[in-house]
Amino acid sequence: MTQLTILLSLTCIFLSAPVSAQDGQALYQTHCANCHGQNLEGGNAPSLIDGVWLYGADRSNRTRNVRFGIAQQGMPAFDGALTNRQIRAIDDYIMASAKTAGATRPPIPEKLETHDYDIAVERWVEGLELPWSIFFLDQHTTLITERPGRLRIVKDGKLQPEPVSGLPEVLHQGQGGLMDVALDPAFAENGWIYLAYSHVLPSSDERPPAMTRLVRGHLKDNTWTDQQVIYEAPPETYRRTRHHYGCRIAFDPEGYLYFSIGDRGASQHAQDLSRPNGKIHRIFPDGRIPQDNPFINQQGALPTIFSYGHRNPQGLATHPETGAVWDSEHGPMGGDELNILTPGTNYGWPEITYGRNYNGAIISEFERKPGMAQPTLFWRPSIAVCGIDFYRGTLFPKWQNRLLVGALAFEEVRLIAVEKDRVMHEEIILKNAGRVRDVETGPDGAIYVVLNNPGTILRLTPIVEEGY
Repeated sequence: MTQLTILLSLTCIFLSAPVSAQDGQALYQTHCANCHGQNLEGGNAPSLIDGVWLYGADRSNRTRNVRFGIAQQGMPAFDGALTNRQIRAIDDYIMASAKTAGATRPPIPEKLETHDYDIAVERWVEGLELPWSIFFLDQHTTLITERPGRLRIVKDGKLQPEPVSGLPEVLHQGQGGLMDVALDPAFAENGWIYLAYSHVLPSSDERPPAMTRLVRGHLKDNTWTDQQVIYEAPPETYRRTRHHYGCRIAFDPEGYLYFSIGDRGASQHAQDLSRPNGKIHRIFPDGRIPQDNPFINQQGALPTIFSYGHRNPQGLATHPETGAVWDSEHGPMGGDELNILTPGTNYGWPEITYGRNYNGAIISEFERKPGMAQPTLFWRPSIAVCGIDFYRGTLFPKWQNRLLVGALAFEEVRLIAVEKDRVMHEEIILKNAGRVRDVETGPDGAIYVVLNNPGTILRLTPIVEEGY
């Protein structure tokens, strides 16, 4: 056996050897206790045994925060000082200590305090499975999608026991499933309801190719009827990956329908105008293509494309005054974005980004390039931004036209004040209630928050003191 073989064997043994709980405790005392306390009780930095996680509660977020730090909070990166195994050992020690201390997840609060309002929190609907989107038909009737492929109806605040029958079959794998639901702007006259979901082509393969698809139909006696396919990508563009489908739907004041498709895990496709993924698309509600779409006359480009260079947009909302369509999209590790969409614009992914890969690898050395738009706002670290909505009710008059933003990893609802195309202020109004998939203004002016886990819809209303 050569010296090189012996060295390689010893290296493999070292790399595969587990790090004990005692090692995790010792590593914590060396690297973490100065800020988080000898007994994890907190000090210059928060407690680690109170059940509260400000920057993501799952293991992947906890370990990434240790590896790469949280610069704006003064937390250094330990990527160069600790191996991945050592970081996992520290995390094991922290979680075991939290369990011993009896730490539990804080309950959903019954009251919130914000700069402008005290807010009552009501568990409006419970018992859902992976709810994804919410939309209101009228004052009494609400539609909720569940990602496994169900459309649920809520009547006067009560979840109906049977889901809508006759829905198209969806591919519920990975991040795919039934996603957005939206109403036609002329719903009162035509009754059209729109659905976005992950669709597979007929195939004998164990892992058939899939892509985002849009349909519309009517609801009659709790049954989906009169279905029309209004968007289906070219079959050759379908992919076998199971993530980054998008997909949100929005209408502008002129009645155009916008929808998003994520890059489907093929980041370079976002720059390829012959591919549907990594794009925002614009069509008429019946699926026809507007003749003023920016790439309609460009050879090889898909005519539905409105803008490109997007990673995974899971939020679309139309500003009530300007009519501009805004999108929110997941970045990689860092670089979640908020954008104002304009025709033909390249938003840069993956040529420019404010994030990096989850393994720490550099995606691009550039944050700016000529001809590529800068985000209106970006978040670093990523909050896992999701559904957005401009508030347009009467219960919170000070918040008129402010943007409500949901976050999955950070379990937040943020309130963003905007002036034309500028973000002026950002405030967290809900924290640690659960993973926020969608947020919507109800016809009653309340704010409705869709929590993936638990499968719950919260209703937020201002607390009005007697005598005022």
